[in-house]
Amino acid sequence: MPALRGFLWLAGFLLLGETLVAWLGLTVSPGVVGLLALTGWLMLRGGVEPDIQAASQPLIAVLAMLIMPGVVGVFFILDAFAGQWLAVTAALVLGTLASVATTLWLILRCLPQASRSDDDPDA
Repeated sequence: MPALRGFLWLAGFLLLGETLVAWLGLTVSPGVVGLLALTGWLMLRGGVEPDIQAASQPLIAVLAMLIMPGVVGVFFILDAFAGQWLAVTAALVLGTLASVATTLWLILRCLPQASRSDDDPDA
């Protein structure tokens, strides 16, 4: 039952993202807007709800499968990228580096201080 409640929370934030994008005329993916709203809500609450955690863990396990349709869709619009490969490559490299740096920063920031000092013999 917790996974179902968590999935309803996730679906609710996706619906919130859809609504905000439609009302405000944003040119951002509704899923991204919903995810940002969920992140802000979790930051205000001070942690992840057990229900959301129960629903998100199985989704993380199949994350590659969830991303695959968008990746496959690129092959149908290859002509649109003609002459833009340098820009696309630069965006992919810089985006990947920014994503890795942000993830590292968040892990270091969210990791409890005691866990960090246990791994460092000099501390």
